[in-house]
Amino acid sequence: MAEQLTRRQQEILEYLKAYQRELGLMPSTREIQHHFGFASQTAAVSHLRALERKGAIQRLPNKARAVVFPEDLDREEIVDIPVYGSIAAGMAQDAPPEQEGCISIDIRSLGVRPTARTFALKVRGDSMIDAHICDGDTVVLEFREPKKGDIVAALIDGETTLKRYVIKDRKPYLHAENPDYPDLIPARELVIQGVMIGLLRNRAA
Repeated sequence: MAEQLTRRQQEILEYLKAYQRELGLMPSTREIQHHFGFASQTAAVSHLRALERKGAIQRLPNKARAVVFPEDLDREEIVDIPVYGSIAAGMAQDAPPEQEGCISIDIRSLGVRPTARTFALKVRGDSMIDAHICDGDTVVLEFREPKKGDIVAALIDGETTLKRYVIKDRKPYLHAENPDYPDLIPARELVIQGVMIGLLRNRAA
């Protein structure tokens, strides 16, 4: 590192690393402000600029919240994944997805390499809590054929939901990971829209 960090700068650097390890992206300047009790976001921005100037972080242009650490540059890659609104992890709901921007995450935290067929959805509801998927989490999915036991985003009889894909007697249906919710058996159609490959926790959960 080119210059020695102040105690506060070191605390912010450790916070950035811990946040990224947990969620796969950087905290916003407002989150940094609230975490450290700064009077304004300007103070958070100033600290980030100081960390960048001292070589502790490197901010990527044109990518919101995208920060990499110099020691990770050889093994880490930041990618943008489109977010297509939210999906019910409860009873199925008629809500066609619409893109709501992107999330920038690093491949290492996700554990897989995203492709052009990768997308993300915000979770609403608690029908998948026994699979540790909670309301407010973000699921990362990929367009591909599901295997038995996969967690999928599905269109069932015209409505969307997030459930586990199950096959019994050669007939597929959707299983909730919460005993309070029934299995969903398609009356007409079951279209798999994506298979879950990663999960980003809601920090407030």
